Amino acid sequence: MFRYLPAMKHYLSFFIISIFSFHSSNAQLLKEKKIFTKYDTLRGSITKYRQGWDVLKYDITFQPNIANHSLVGKVIMTWFESVSVKTMQIDLQQPLIMDSVLDQNNNKVAYIQENNVCFIFHRDSLAIYKIAPGIRQLTFFYHGVPFSAKNPPWDGGIVWKEDLLGRPFIATAFQGIGTSAWWPCKDHQSDKPDSGVVVNIVVADTLSAISNGRLIEVAPFGNGLKKWKWEVTNPINTYNVTMNIGKYVNWNDTLNGENGVLDLQYWVLNYNLDTSKKHFVQVKPIIRNQEFWFGKYPFYEDGYKLIETPFLGLEHQSGIAYGNKFQNGYNGKDLSKTGWGLLWDFIIEHEGAHEWFGNNITSKDIADMWIHEGFANYSETLFTSFLSGSLAGDEYCFGIRKRIKNDRSIIGNYGVNKEGSIDMYYKAGNMIHLIRNTINNDSIFRNILRGLNKTFYHQTVSTKQIESYISKNSGIDFSKIFDQYLRATQVPVLEYYISKNNKKLFTRWQNVVNGFRMPLNLIINGSRISIPIQQSWSEITLPNTDIKDAFAPLVEKRYYIELKQVKAKH
Repeated sequence: MFRYLPAMKHYLSFFIISIFSFHSSNAQLLKEKKIFTKYDTLRGSITKYRQGWDVLKYDITFQPNIANHSLVGKVIMTWFESVSVKTMQIDLQQPLIMDSVLDQNNNKVAYIQENNVCFIFHRDSLAIYKIAPGIRQLTFFYHGVPFSAKNPPWDGGIVWKEDLLGRPFIATAFQGIGTSAWWPCKDHQSDKPDSGVVVNIVVADTLSAISNGRLIEVAPFGNGLKKWKWEVTNPINTYNVTMNIGKYVNWNDTLNGENGVLDLQYWVLNYNLDTSKKHFVQVKPIIRNQEFWFGKYPFYEDGYKLIETPFLGLEHQSGIAYGNKFQNGYNGKDLSKTGWGLLWDFIIEHEGAHEWFGNNITSKDIADMWIHEGFANYSETLFTSFLSGSLAGDEYCFGIRKRIKNDRSIIGNYGVNKEGSIDMYYKAGNMIHLIRNTINNDSIFRNILRGLNKTFYHQTVSTKQIESYISKNSGIDFSKIFDQYLRATQVPVLEYYISKNNKKLFTRWQNVVNGFRMPLNLIINGSRISIPIQQSWSEITLPNTDIKDAFAPLVEKRYYIELKQVKAKH
């Protein structure tokens, strides 16, 4: 659908032709063959229409119509403009309709809406700075029927449900599908609003509306409605902005954390109040363990919050979606099938870990989502070890390994809004485990995890930045290990045999990328042993003969490799 001002007609016609000829070829890291459209490129790339301006803040107002699943909204976007920007790309997915665009002087601004993109033409109307030098503002008015989630959180949208008493129970799940599926924005992970968001939700005065950050006010809106105003002061991924509507009650607590007193808020359906108070006691030990390994909780100013939702869960910053039915495990199941995963609530642990990896440290491109999911997955192993010991952590990590597919690269296609393999969870988590064991010093490993969150605090990053940081601060070149586990699908094979007198171990790597080297560091029967393995046969003298039987079981628990014992040659 096209919308523009008559005076702009000839210019816009020329512009439309030019953007339709936009070339969308990209160097693809994956071997799978797929043709991407210009709209994939517009969505996934930092095009010239996204350059030169940095979002500072969004002020959003939603008024949902529960009866027909529609939405009327208003978004005030403030940004800093570092270069002259004549045309801006704002994302808004159909069937949502942009009704009008106003500048900071309330003048109408020309735009076109085509497919899932709006191009805003504002050079002349924004010639005078009203706010401050370089600071500009636009207001978007829109309406429509946003996507309804079919299978949240994987197939996202707005979840229009009812609770057990037949009352409205509504939530949002837009990771992957994108923020622009329910409000207009710069829908790219590389640009988080530096000063956060304000979220206003207008609902019936018999319901509550919960969002991220802190509650600023609940005010009458007329006609039996109330407006709930929430504010996030920290940078936030736009896909994390959330709307939750229902018959909520809340209770509060505090945690004495690394950065002082952290406010804890819990919003649950009123009939789950007592159950939640009993179940959420595990929040504090989970956060304490995460702070131990990752550093201070990144959003003390906005607090920590769990919000009950009609779907399983999502890592909504300072407002985590919780739908695990107040039970341990993942929807009552242990993903590792070892029993260890039933000792804690998966959603509280995993989605909470995303406050550090995903929300604090965010991948610039969705192709690098392993940075979010791999470290959050490994947080599960760290918490299992905290509760039950390092051997339990090894077993849990080994158990989830059975879910690895090795179907394609963990890293997706850059510039086209394309994630990589689902192995970004379990395989990336196992890769981090073997990196930890290769470093063989938990003080160094912990400092790396904490250092990542300090160095890239509230920033967006690339895979290369994470790789370089880990290699530099460990003193070990992990580049080929990253290539092996992030970019290839073959599993390293360790061929080995032990001499007939049980005194020497012979090893070599097979099925690996060129230049792959990874030593094995083990403690067997009290003996510490480091095995430097290459792609050609090498040997080491064993400290004692008891290692023979313990070697294989211990290696496979700590390293994601395949072991192949061959016939002894010596």
